[in-house]
Amino acid sequence: MKARIEIQNRVVEIDLNQPIDISLPMNALGNTASAWYVDQARIEPVVMGDWIGSVKKGASVNFNNILFNPHGNGTHTECIGHITKEFHSINQVLKRFFFTAELISVEPEQVGEDRVISKNQIESRIADKNPEALVIRTLPNHESKRTRNYSNTNPAYISEDAAHYIREKGIKHLLIDTPSVDRENDEGKLLAHKAFWNYHGERRIDSTITEFVYVPDEIKDESYILNLQIASFENDASPSKPVLYRIRHKK
Repeated sequence: MKARIEIQNRVVEIDLNQPIDISLPMNALGNTASAWYVDQARIEPVVMGDWIGSVKKGASVNFNNILFNPHGNGTHTECIGHITKEFHSINQVLKRFFFTAELISVEPEQVGEDRVISKNQIESRIADKNPEALVIRTLPNHESKRTRNYSNTNPAYISEDAAHYIREKGIKHLLIDTPSVDRENDEGKLLAHKAFWNYHGERRIDSTITEFVYVPDEIKDESYILNLQIASFENDASPSKPVLYRIRHKK
């Protein structure tokens, strides 16, 4: 099924039968990608006395509780409410769900003990483009990203200058395959988050950051249409399902 949509004053054609899901799922197996020292997500049947909410255990339905942290378990999308005293809900901030997007692959630079994505690396790949969303795939792109526990591993992150450049390019939605755009232990500075959202200026309330995506190697660096799906949580962040579509036609 093909669809034509008008976006950024362009008409593009996408094939809805060929979605590219770049989210990481949560499961009950204990191997969900995780970070920030939280436990693995738990999916367990409700127990009420002798009744267990599992068809395998005699119930008529499966009836599970799910316990997770949206920032620490799997793919999630967050709004500026993640770093503000004021409450902002991702469910109120994100009101459009289709965007032009650019996928780029970057091998972070070694800076001391850190692996950092620099402004020059971002600029060299998108200087002549103006997408609404930017998807960053870090290299090397090991399959272990799907299930890795990143706690205490000092993952790659985005420099403050790079985040500032992304903001100045007008990119509203930033997606990355690491647990955070910032350093794991940065003493609460959150430099990239604050630069992207313009925390110390006119704050970009309608912009989002999505972390813990995974983009397989066979997906090429190029322009896409992004469908950014969230659950309707009134919270600063929600589990999310970003889906890319290849652009088939342009006008």
